[in-house]
Amino acid sequence: MDLAIEVRPATRADAQQIYAFIHELAEYEKAAHEVVASADDVVRTLFEGRGPAKALICERAGQAIGFAVYFFSYSTWLGRSGIYLEDLYVTPAARGCGAGKMLLRHIARIAMQEGCGRFEWSVLDWNEPAIRFYQSLGAKPQDEWIRYRLAGDALRDFAQDNG
Repeated sequence: MDLAIEVRPATRADAQQIYAFIHELAEYEKAAHEVVASADDVVRTLFEGRGPAKALICERAGQAIGFAVYFFSYSTWLGRSGIYLEDLYVTPAARGCGAGKMLLRHIARIAMQEGCGRFEWSVLDWNEPAIRFYQSLGAKPQDEWIRYRLAGDALRDFAQDNG
């Protein structure tokens, strides 16, 4: 049996698997209650028209073992696009086999081909295994920046406020 790891662009046929991986990732991050997307949302935003994001599937012996979702960003300071990694997930049974590194390298190569000036992502401050993994690749934390978010009721209220 060939246990080679392969990374490929995700297709519409992968939508249900991606949706399942999203839930597994949310459970790992202790945030399953925050997932409101449906499988139809995954299809619509990743595979219909010019969706905002792209996805990759990582397989070993023909079995999906992970995924990544990314999108292009822009830096006014660099005057160039960048890539932002929204999600990276490898199933627990497949961790340590190089799948995560292959997914990241695949995106890094896309960034280079597209002339991007940076490749960024966020990691939860308690996720020490991920932090160690990213640092082992040469990634550096951006401690001087604090990420902010408006979502849900706060987003709606702010958008509707005329003051």
